[in-house]
Amino acid sequence: MKLLFLGDVVGRSGRRAICERLKNLRASWDLDFVVLNAENATDGAGLSPNHAKSLLDAGADCITLGDHAFDQRDLLPFIDREPRVLRPLNFAKAAPGQGARVFTDTRGRKILVVQVLGQIFMKRPFSDPFSAVDAVLARYPLGGQITASLVDMHCEATSEKVAMGFWCDGRVTAVFGTHTHIPTADARILPNGTAYVTDAGMSGDYDSVIGMEKDEPMRRFTTGMSGGRFRPARGEATLSGVFVETDDRTGKARRVTAVREGGLLPSAAP
Repeated sequence: MKLLFLGDVVGRSGRRAICERLKNLRASWDLDFVVLNAENATDGAGLSPNHAKSLLDAGADCITLGDHAFDQRDLLPFIDREPRVLRPLNFAKAAPGQGARVFTDTRGRKILVVQVLGQIFMKRPFSDPFSAVDAVLARYPLGGQITASLVDMHCEATSEKVAMGFWCDGRVTAVFGTHTHIPTADARILPNGTAYVTDAGMSGDYDSVIGMEKDEPMRRFTTGMSGGRFRPARGEATLSGVFVETDDRTGKARRVTAVREGGLLPSAAP
């Protein structure tokens, strides 16, 4: 199975790149399943129903979110009607939607997708991500009915992401770190067969401060004062993420490759 995970879609630039390029990438790379994180897709904070629909129509099979999951309030009723959009597994228990789901590709193979938030350096105390993921994996073990399983670990601390990778090693196909928007150079297969990357990067304009126009972040860093709100940069986006090829028999990764398509970053493709 050939899988593509794309990191945090940021603003109009990121959405436009997905809508213009993803269908061609699916065809040229012969992709079976595509997941993208879109928690910053609407004006840099959250995801609106209309933008969710456009990303799904563009070729995404599943959209994951993060700590900004419900910044756009109209997503609250929408997410209960759209099972292809996943909020964090360890969010508030009363939150609408779900944090894990089994999907079926065009060949009838089952793919589990899990989205979970880390705890370290996050602004609110989310519940333990490790036990939350463990419970789902016990219910949906890799192999047998589940051909592939993917975990989006959305958090600030690289150590927590690495720990989740090893916690899941051999039990899932891949663990993808998200949230910090800068792609890391450690895409690899862990000892027991799980593909891993600490951060998949963002799908947005890299002529920016992690996707935002540079002036306001720089003002806050240099003066300690706010002069306005953050606004997503609008230049050409780089699609950034990870391509994984799996062994359908075991569900484990056979190959993992960083993806950089378009924009400012050096190109990389499977």
